[in-house]
Amino acid sequence: MALTRDEKKAQIAVLTEKFKKAPAIVFAHYIGLTVAQVSKLRRNLRGRGADMQVAKKTLMQIAAKEAGLPEIEDKNLPGPVACVFSGEDSLAGAQEIWNFGKDHKAVKIVGAIFEGKILSQTDAVALAKIPGRQALLGMFAGMIRSPLTSFASMCASPLSGFARAVNELAKKKPA
Repeated sequence: MALTRDEKKAQIAVLTEKFKKAPAIVFAHYIGLTVAQVSKLRRNLRGRGADMQVAKKTLMQIAAKEAGLPEIEDKNLPGPVACVFSGEDSLAGAQEIWNFGKDHKAVKIVGAIFEGKILSQTDAVALAKIPGRQALLGMFAGMIRSPLTSFASMCASPLSGFARAVNELAKKKPA
């Protein structure tokens, strides 16, 4: 069923607002999923602070242009696609789509907009594979802790060696 002009304007307004607010937008194929699978995907995305919206590509292109983003060409959006808008965590939407796509072959990332730049499919997939914020903070903490732990063990090593040597000497000498 075709959309009326007013419905298209309303959808463009909603999309434009989402394009302006989202730090990252991922475009993904979704055709071939059942209603239950799409509902599960949307629920997973909402749980991570992301949102998925399906619209006509021409409406997406108009909304992106009105939001001040680079022009999205048709070659960047092959076939029917859905927009996944990330929330506070820029990578949450891309990561959830990537993880969901591992189990459901119908879901595939086809491109993205990140920091105002259009990403190709390979770049968008690489973006989705980046560990999340919490994992990166854990890695960073480990990297900071590692030299300190090594330094502490080096400082303790001569003292423990000296203590063992004194203990051995004490065992050899009669009391």
